[in-house]
Amino acid sequence: MPSPNDPLHGITLEAILIDLHARFGWAGLAERIDVRCFHNEPSVKSSLKFLRKTPWARAKVEALYLEARRAAR
Repeated sequence: MPSPNDPLHGITLEAILIDLHARFGWAGLAERIDVRCFHNEPSVKSSLKFLRKTPWARAKVEALYLEARRAAR
């Protein structure tokens, strides 16, 4: 069970993906995280489907989100 001290507590994967897309665009995401869902006909829906099934890719997306939030402060 996630802790309230978890920086991702209460933030959905969809919200993370939408924020990262707004910051970097699909090309920027593909450059930072080399997964096909960001290279070939990317969309939020297809990326969510992939990320929910692929823990290592989801971890990279979450780490990028946390890094981007820290940099924005």
